[in-house]
Amino acid sequence: MEFIKNIPNDFTIFLLVTVFSLLIGLEQRRHHFNEPRDSLFGMDRTYTLIGILGYVLFVIAPEKIWFFASGGIIISVFLAIFYWKKIETQKKFGITSMITVLITYSLAPLLYTKPVWVSVLVVTAVLILIEMKEQLRELSGKFDNNDFIVLAKFLVISGIILPLLPHKIITEVIPISPFKFWLVVVVVSALSYLSYLLKKFVFPKNGMLITGFLGGLYSSTAATIVLARKSKDSDTALNQASASIVLATGMMFIRIYILILIFNQALAGILILPFVILTLITLVISWLILKFEKTGKNTEISIRKHKNPLEFKTALLFAILFVLFAIITKYVLQTYGLHGLDILSLLVGVTDIDPFLLSLFTGKYHIELQEIGRATLIAVSSNNLMKLGYALVLGNKSIRTWLIAGFSVIIAATVVIIFFL
Repeated sequence: MEFIKNIPNDFTIFLLVTVFSLLIGLEQRRHHFNEPRDSLFGMDRTYTLIGILGYVLFVIAPEKIWFFASGGIIISVFLAIFYWKKIETQKKFGITSMITVLITYSLAPLLYTKPVWVSVLVVTAVLILIEMKEQLRELSGKFDNNDFIVLAKFLVISGIILPLLPHKIITEVIPISPFKFWLVVVVVSALSYLSYLLKKFVFPKNGMLITGFLGGLYSSTAATIVLARKSKDSDTALNQASASIVLATGMMFIRIYILILIFNQALAGILILPFVILTLITLVISWLILKFEKTGKNTEISIRKHKNPLEFKTALLFAILFVLFAIITKYVLQTYGLHGLDILSLLVGVTDIDPFLLSLFTGKYHIELQEIGRATLIAVSSNNLMKLGYALVLGNKSIRTWLIAGFSVIIAATVVIIFFL
């Protein structure tokens, strides 16, 4: 250890500059392996020497940045001449290699002025972007105009509107601040947006299990309804239909816990074990259904075909429900106490429980965290019972036995956890 401490900092940075520059050069050689050498500005040795040149010119007079800048200008002139000739002879207009050269030249001052992890991050990004040229081209082909509009909407509601809102509670009747109110909309929209991106770009042709997975992130109730209806098709794999319905419920537990973790960290500490247990139970049940129930054909289905997850009407409706449940919850607690909250949680299970749960996680109700956790689990259990009803009514009769058994175990486990909470 003493030997390492005695190594000069200049020597360490020189080694890092040399290694990083060589890695970038090797990646350039590998990426352009089949191209004529005279069509490239340089390969591994050239990039390494450019990195070392940047080190030398910076370390000679670090307080006089113009010395280092002069070297960069000279290299830029050579790059400009090379680029001009490349356009003239090869009719190619790409400047990726030229920009990579300038980044390599800048490694030394970056290592001297910033933590090492910054340089590692830059080099990693360069290597990945060079390597992923074809993949990025394929990805860009999957985007349409609507995707950029959706992204712009998300950036506006999260990066512009949210920071401008005040943190002070609106009124005593509505025990939430405008910031918390809009943060709820942003987080729920982000989860929907994540499900949308996964559906379009990662799983464009998804089977039932993927539908249950993605549907649980978006809405386990909607996923249950779609999967139950699909189970009536004669060529549908019944084991995958019932397993996917249970899987959607497992993803619901994960989604709700993410919301708890974001909005109420103290409550997240209390509920982490119950939610881990319930998630594992649903995953095990889903696996058992796949393993022991009869199989069939795996059918591709979709809950929503590339639908915009940030529609204004949907966000507005969620926001209205969120405020409404905040008001109702406060009134119920003031009028009927904790027993009233338990009954309200049970009744809310027949609706979309997210607005109610988020009003619990963010509101100032002056009740114990255990009571909020209890109300959360009651609402979840009631919602699971409702989904079981949907599946039994809308689904194939052959999936009923497994679903009744599976949901009975999940609901019973939830009740036991509520009792000991």
